Amino acid sequence: MAAPRRDTRGIVDAPGLFTRVQFRRRTPAAPLRPYVEHYWLIDWDLSEPYATHVVPHPCVNLVFQRYADRPGFGEVAGVGLELFAQKLAGRGRVCGVQFRPGGFRPFTPERPATDWTDRRLPLATAFGDTDAAATVLEPDDEDARVAALDAFLIPRLRAGPRILAQTDLAMGLADRIRTDRSIRRVADFARAEGMSVRALQRLFAGYVGVSPKWVLLRYRVHEALERAASGAEVDWAALAAELGYSDQAHLIRDVTATVGVPPTAYGR
Repeated sequence: MAAPRRDTRGIVDAPGLFTRVQFRRRTPAAPLRPYVEHYWLIDWDLSEPYATHVVPHPCVNLVFQRYADRPGFGEVAGVGLELFAQKLAGRGRVCGVQFRPGGFRPFTPERPATDWTDRRLPLATAFGDTDAAATVLEPDDEDARVAALDAFLIPRLRAGPRILAQTDLAMGLADRIRTDRSIRRVADFARAEGMSVRALQRLFAGYVGVSPKWVLLRYRVHEALERAASGAEVDWAALAAELGYSDQAHLIRDVTATVGVPPTAYGR
């Protein structure tokens, strides 16, 4: 069984967050692993409020959450296009499901992924009336919360063969973009995969929720932010070339537009 990934890509000031909350990632049940990256569990009890920020991945999350001032509830969080901020105060708990890019579609096969993009919608919008939030959030035992997430998701994996085949294709292509540094242009990528650009765009719209170009740019920004936060000296011109930018200025502009400050300031 593969362990959940350990990197903190997308989490702004991960060390600051981890000193304030208990943060864990857990592996889902076997039938869910092709589609779910991991579960993420957070608990906190703060004497002072803290704002956490995340540069979203190109994926859908289910988020079961309970804050000090409101009862527990569940949401579908589509791919976020902007920097996400959440204020944490008092005591609270979140149990999240991070799907792989493209992996949410088999659980809502009748709806394209763009229906969720840049939206946070009640759980009932996707799955009908459900009291799953209480079932997931109430147990103090972490294993029981993981089991409750498994029990919620497994019966809702209900796509037919065509949707599953297209899901596998979309997930594979999105993962190629994430891991293959030689991919620089969408047109070249589509050609290498034997697809037209339009067909690739339609596939990503229906299954990932954003365009292949957006996915490519987001993973570049994640890489740049991780390098900036590493504490090591960064050759920004060399990194820009490595990530496929035409020049350093384009990389700095993308990072600044995403997090609000240039990468050198972000690193500090």
